[in-house]
Amino acid sequence: MRIAQIAPLTESVPPRLYGGTERVVSFLTEELVAMGHEVTLFASADSQTSAELVGGWPIALRFDPNLRDTIAPHVLMLEQVCRRADQFDVLHFHLDYWSFSLFGRQATPFLTTLHGRLDLPELGLVYDGFPDVPLVSISDAQRAPMPKANFVATVHHGLPADLLTPRPVTPRYLAFLGRICPEKRPDLAIAIARQVGLPLKIAAKVDRVDEAYFRDTIRPLIDGTSVELVGEINDAQKPDFLSGAHALLVPIDWPEPFGLVMIEAMACGTPVIAFNRGSVPEIVEHGVSGFIVDNVAQAVASLGRLDRLSRAAVRQSFERRFTARRMAEDYLSLYRGLAARARPTLRVVR
Repeated sequence: MRIAQIAPLTESVPPRLYGGTERVVSFLTEELVAMGHEVTLFASADSQTSAELVGGWPIALRFDPNLRDTIAPHVLMLEQVCRRADQFDVLHFHLDYWSFSLFGRQATPFLTTLHGRLDLPELGLVYDGFPDVPLVSISDAQRAPMPKANFVATVHHGLPADLLTPRPVTPRYLAFLGRICPEKRPDLAIAIARQVGLPLKIAAKVDRVDEAYFRDTIRPLIDGTSVELVGEINDAQKPDFLSGAHALLVPIDWPEPFGLVMIEAMACGTPVIAFNRGSVPEIVEHGVSGFIVDNVAQAVASLGRLDRLSRAAVRQSFERRFTARRMAEDYLSLYRGLAARARPTLRVVR
């Protein structure tokens, strides 16, 4: 198939460090190419891919010190896609609702994977206005705020099977991975680690919007011994970091749409202890790949039961459910369905 993948420009594909959506787009793109499909990736020009790359901006917006308007590059990229739309069998957008109006008025089938939270009141009005746009959720839980939206499938994320693998190291600490922000609750991860007397290593980024939270709430708790801030890490560093942990702590306090860090830990054979929010019950197999808990006390208790879990079984759970090949096959089924039937012009509700 001739497939266009359209990624956000905020990060490169794959991102240099943190960046969930762009990493997933990279994994999907590379897997589709490996399966013999003709893939074109619309992304920042500093992206790395085996597909044809069409640069929408010279560098990832996050690293452009002169950029003030992040909307302008995305508008230009959408125009690039539109001018080439008839060259593809299907267009796959990863840009939330940005494509709906323009691409609902052209003939090439398209779908949009929603990667973020949907529980913001203004979003419902947008999706109600485009009732025929095919949407893909990354978990069933993600759909809850918009039960009437046109979701055609849920496709869980996947990782290349050999990207992150278990390392033969002795676990010595607990891990927190991802982003330091109020909804991820690193403060609760610190509380859990201190209650069980294990050191906590935090490998995470701090976005500008969360700098005050980090400064006022988290930084005072970091002593460099019982709580250590490692900073952002890349894929090459994650296997050692995650394999060296007794468990990954995911004490989230928001409806997480997916949570890529959970399957990254599972790929390394590391159990996940996660709060029962959002997608967690769909990702963690309770008693197999980790434990699903409701509060700090239950998380502390579950750490005493880690010896009941097999790290080999954790890895097997990843291989069975969360590889990039499985993800690509799920999407291909959707692409073929879209391409096989004539698509009427989408209705726009006024």
